[in-house]
Amino acid sequence: MTQRADATAKSTVRHHLRVSARNRLLELGPQSLSDVELVAMLLAVPSAQCAHARATQLLATHGTIRMLLNARPGRNSSGSIDDRSYAVLQAALELAKRHYQELMQLGPVLSNAKATREYLRMRLRDLPHEVFGILYLNNRHRVLRFSELFRGTIDRSSVHPREVVKEALANNAAAAILVHNHPCGVAEPSPLDELITCRLVAALSLVDIQVIDHLIVGDGAIESFAERGLL
Repeated sequence: MTQRADATAKSTVRHHLRVSARNRLLELGPQSLSDVELVAMLLAVPSAQCAHARATQLLATHGTIRMLLNARPGRNSSGSIDDRSYAVLQAALELAKRHYQELMQLGPVLSNAKATREYLRMRLRDLPHEVFGILYLNNRHRVLRFSELFRGTIDRSSVHPREVVKEALANNAAAAILVHNHPCGVAEPSPLDELITCRLVAALSLVDIQVIDHLIVGDGAIESFAERGLL
């Protein structure tokens, strides 16, 4: 094969990869693309063929999309993520979080339960430390905002009812959903979780703020105190 013919063949392959993935996305939706194709569309590399190869390499190195999105940038190996690709992937992840945040805020939180849980899962699931936060709701149970209040080991001494009440009043909340994550991945409520919930329910009730649930974010599940009859 001549150099010119070889160049033409490579150009055809690059064009096919780029157009094929883009057309399928436009015609069938993004769910029709493979993991590699989705990552390749985001990577800032010279050609579609190179992007496909790079995406394949990154996913093979990190194993899953989740691990890839949680990886830090570096230049130590061929499987490392460069700063530019890292920034693009993180921007895509942040857009997804904001998408679910907007869906969550469209109406009463109980009618947007799926969007609410997806938002909290994306926000808290992969954190290496515990976070305790609150979804503040108005009198129609629409989300006003989500606030992270405490970080570290969530226990009786680290979750201060006074601060929770202060923040709830500052946000003009009529109701609240307590939220925290279990970095170990197991979302099962502990006796301590139940004790903290009781303390906060009592404290917030003094200022007429109703706690309608306490959600625990684990690796694959989100457990609800209300659904378990614990609230």
